Amino acid sequence: MSDLEALAQLNDPVRRSLYAFVSASGGEVGRGEAAAAAGVSRTLAAHHLDKLVEAGLLEAGFRAQERKGPGSGRPAKVYRRARAELSVSLPPRDYGSLASVLAEVVDLLGGEEQAEEAARRMGRRLAAGREADAVEVLRERGYEPYAEEGEVRQRNCPFHALAERQPLLVCSMNLALCQGLLEGLGQDPGRARLDPRPGECCVALSKTNEN
Repeated sequence: MSDLEALAQLNDPVRRSLYAFVSASGGEVGRGEAAAAAGVSRTLAAHHLDKLVEAGLLEAGFRAQERKGPGSGRPAKVYRRARAELSVSLPPRDYGSLASVLAEVVDLLGGEEQAEEAARRMGRRLAAGREADAVEVLRERGYEPYAEEGEVRQRNCPFHALAERQPLLVCSMNLALCQGLLEGLGQDPGRARLDPRPGECCVALSKTNEN
């Protein structure tokens, strides 16, 4: 199935709702939870969830029952967002390869500080004319921010593919961009810090000016 065909699966409102719920959970979701969130029956949810797995948008697994031994029942089927990255461009474009080349040039020339400053300026430009909170701007840029224990974490790294190839450079630029965004919004750039987690963005924001 092509990326375009896979993404077309989200045209169905029930599938779109289920995909959004599983993605926002940040972990594994059972059929019952997903059905309740989407307001549909468990059987219908199971059908659509499995279709999303076939399309490569979700991954499926099994979670053992808490109760052990005879009578504990079968492991429950669970779903999580797929790690694969889908992209559609008409006509086809390949910005990722050029970004990778530019990142390699920065590394070869030792231009990390200049790259960070450029990213900081970009962050300030993203804030220009905005009165929104930083979290709203980050949500619009695809970071998928969420609150956790007094800070803001981010489920998605918009630069994930490039960060896997050039993690030090890309993460430092990402941090600088977030700091520039905070500056541009008149907030303390010190709220942004590097705190990488597997499968998430490397930048976290404190909810206050205290770190």
